[in-house]
Amino acid sequence: QLASRFDARHYRLDLRRAPMLQLVYSRDEAQDRWLAILLFHHMALDHTALDVMQHEMQLHLLGQGERLGEAMPYRNYVAQARLGASEAEHEAFFRDMLGDIDEPTLPFGLQDVQGDGHGIDEVREPVDLALSRRLRAQARQLGVSAASLVHLAWAQVLGKVSGSQEVVFGTVLLGRMQGGDGADRALGMFINTLPLRVDVGAQDVRTGVKATHARLTELLGHEHASLALAQRCSGVAAPTPLFSALLNYRHSAAEVTQDGLSAWNGIEALSGDERTNYPLTLNVDDLGEGFSLTALVDTSIGAARICGYMQMALDSLVTALEQAPHTALQALTVLPPAERRQLLETWNTRDAEYAADALIHRQFEAWATAQPDAVAVIHEEQTLTYGQLNARANQLAHSLLAEGIRPDDRVAICVERGLDMIVGLLGILKAGAGYVPL
Repeated sequence: QLASRFDARHYRLDLRRAPMLQLVYSRDEAQDRWLAILLFHHMALDHTALDVMQHEMQLHLLGQGERLGEAMPYRNYVAQARLGASEAEHEAFFRDMLGDIDEPTLPFGLQDVQGDGHGIDEVREPVDLALSRRLRAQARQLGVSAASLVHLAWAQVLGKVSGSQEVVFGTVLLGRMQGGDGADRALGMFINTLPLRVDVGAQDVRTGVKATHARLTELLGHEHASLALAQRCSGVAAPTPLFSALLNYRHSAAEVTQDGLSAWNGIEALSGDERTNYPLTLNVDDLGEGFSLTALVDTSIGAARICGYMQMALDSLVTALEQAPHTALQALTVLPPAERRQLLETWNTRDAEYAADALIHRQFEAWATAQPDAVAVIHEEQTLTYGQLNARANQLAHSLLAEGIRPDDRVAICVERGLDMIVGLLGILKAGAGYVPL
């Protein structure tokens, strides 16, 4: 019963009424302790504001409340933000970046960007310290931020799992860098999520790093633009989301003093949950020297899998910058060795030996003769047996031959993934030609 009462997932903050910050507490008589949950929404606290609040709590615990600085009114930030770029300037920037993007970036096909935090798997793991140091060394040599390399690595992951070389994802912007004096100590809604486009195709890794850094730098000048404005500047029409993956790169290094440690004696942090409305989120904590990854992803995908991809993407990117900076980004891998072996070897292990010169369509015909009623292919709600598939492929082959197709000709095929695609491929092979996907 106590665990149920203190499961943060059972509590929801109502954004229509204050407060956006609540402390829920109860006495645990069985273990002679007090339990508490701090609930807050990003409208009130972001990562920086949470550090500020913890510092203020620490001063009170030490009996040093008089050392608290003057509260910074949020209206100062609002006034500063309104002095920034105009809506027309925001629109011109995002049209230039996103105007030719007409397909959303939906890793693993995930497209629900209005989630409530349920069904999310979470895994946190550190980046190898040696790799972290190599990453920082490359960033210094190229004159870019470590964040730029991390953004490019994340784009590599999303490109591979969405089948795209023009990747768009949301990146969380701090909002405080140009917020005026005292913005680093104020509470309120500072962070903003905006789309970032990263091309991970034929350009080489060095050029890709420079381009990513330049685009991130430009984006900072538009950090107060609305996401709705940015999306309508793309070729992706609402309500289809422009992206469904998020990257939150944040500086989390904190200096811990002896006084700070003593203030929290007897207080233990049991756990913490952080959720967004996106089905795939990666938090990257910059710890000063090392990095930590926290993946929040739909349980059907698995958070450990995403962390593994990101670790591999960082390693392959840094290795390419060190040894072969002219390598094309599309040539880099994100698959860990174990999953690569599973895909290429384990799942391709065969129980039967086939003649090296046996043609695919001939082997298919033999199977169709032996088991004509067995299901050959399933797509969504549709199925074809081997006999049905063979008959339809034969019809197409005869039609192609009647059109003048001859052995070794090439036939272009342009069709959506489904039953017709399989019929087309077999029919072309049966006509003696080769197929060329468009």
